[in-house]
Amino acid sequence: MSNIAIRVENLSKRYRIGQYVGSGAQYKTLRESLTSAVSAPLRRLRQTGDGRRKTGPPSPASRPRSSVAGQPSTDGYIWALRDVSFEVKQGEVLGIIGRNGAGKSTLLKVLTRITEPTKGRAELNGRVSSLLEVGTGFHPELTGRENIYLSGAILGMTRKEIDGKFDEIVNFSGVETYIDTPVKRYSSGMRVRLGFAVAAHLEPEILLVDEVLAVGDAEFQRKCLGKMGEVASRGRTVLFVSHNMPSIKNLCDRAILLDAGQIASEGHVEEVVDTYLMAGTEMSQTGIITDSAPRLGTGDARVRRVELLNLAGKSISQLYFGQSFRVALTLEVVKNIQDVVVEIGISSLDGMRVTSSFSVDGEQPPIMLPEGWYRVCLDLNPVLLPRPYTFDVGVHYLSGLTIDFVKRVLDFTVLHVAENNADHYRWNTVRGFVRPAGHWNLPEPIRESPT
Repeated sequence: MSNIAIRVENLSKRYRIGQYVGSGAQYKTLRESLTSAVSAPLRRLRQTGDGRRKTGPPSPASRPRSSVAGQPSTDGYIWALRDVSFEVKQGEVLGIIGRNGAGKSTLLKVLTRITEPTKGRAELNGRVSSLLEVGTGFHPELTGRENIYLSGAILGMTRKEIDGKFDEIVNFSGVETYIDTPVKRYSSGMRVRLGFAVAAHLEPEILLVDEVLAVGDAEFQRKCLGKMGEVASRGRTVLFVSHNMPSIKNLCDRAILLDAGQIASEGHVEEVVDTYLMAGTEMSQTGIITDSAPRLGTGDARVRRVELLNLAGKSISQLYFGQSFRVALTLEVVKNIQDVVVEIGISSLDGMRVTSSFSVDGEQPPIMLPEGWYRVCLDLNPVLLPRPYTFDVGVHYLSGLTIDFVKRVLDFTVLHVAENNADHYRWNTVRGFVRPAGHWNLPEPIRESPT
């Protein structure tokens, strides 16, 4: 038996510009919903001899003229997906990332048969549970309890099977008080909590989850991530769409980057996420901070430029592993300020602060800066592990009031290769951000195992 849970081949989806494709239409009656649920598989799926489900394009029609994926063509169509192909193994957790409009949600809607592809096919081997939009699959006139049983029935579960999961679903969702209230009276947060609980607990073989988790609070998001990890540990397959890069990295083994409806990168999650994040702003490439840059503070002074230099003062964009370096800030002081602290932070591209240095570290005194222009330099050797990084910079009063603070000013990369010796970073997988200074004592024989 094949160990491929999802196979996508040359999948393409086009929309007519102005065509209604969003949510918000009036809901159907229960009779219409049930009729649609029963008839949709017959309309949209071709059954193969081994029972695998395939989603293919509708009946042949006149082929549209060519256009670039993600951009409108001259004939009034836009390709949301264009020639997308990939496979997902059983038990694998695959992250789908990309900017808004890249085609992520369209891909999941094709996989769940909410919409049909224009070309290509998608094959899913197993029972699919999905959560693509708040309250997906819920009938608003039914109570939470009734929707749980309806969702289970649509997935092919018996009432006894649903009974066995019911209490766990309700406890996870946290909507016990309102379980017998019509879903139309639920808040968006309540709907997404119940929706995820249903999708994750009804024993899916394939779980598809879109960015809807952003609706929940931080505690619920942690519960959801833990549940998806639990589902994956049981050999289930998870497709996870998110803009939260730490969550993608923590949960997924592999990732796909979509750009304008096409696969721009595919592979190990760390590499794909870094590829996505490296497509930064002009400021992150040049280190020049304009007046329009997003920043916080009183504006009494402003950081105007950040430079990465070697210790000889030469401008560089990447560091050898273990190389010491210099960071230079150009400051414009608008009015006389005193008791000032300058901050230089190093962060991962997804915003996680790796280390920080403040001008008052080591019992240095705060700075007094009359109006004018200044250059501040900091020499560092934190032994950063190989990966992309960026600088966050700031100027603050000693009291804590921020004068100027700007994130992701200048990106740079640390290489696996050392500069002058054999102290190269030897592994492709990078764990952590900084190698601490330390001394290893070689193993010494001992007489017996400790008890």
